[in-house]
Amino acid sequence: MKAKIYVTLKQSVLDPQGKTVQRALEQMNYKNVESVRIGRFLEVDLATSDEAAAAAQIEEMSKKLFVNPNIEQFRYE
Repeated sequence: MKAKIYVTLKQSVLDPQGKTVQRALEQMNYKNVESVRIGRFLEVDLATSDEAAAAAQIEEMSKKLFVNPNIEQFRYE
């Protein structure tokens, strides 16, 4: 089973990297870009077909290793 994990900054956290990309896009004449947020994408292959067990593992791995819970959030498919 393959899990796709998306890690992003919480909405309340400033994203200086996203702001830099937004400014660069504006300078390239993409004037309609209102905001940019930068995140991470991970793919994890699990050797199981049990969806509940896989979800529990992904939750645990994400909270222990992939995400800083103070400033980031995650979701997965």
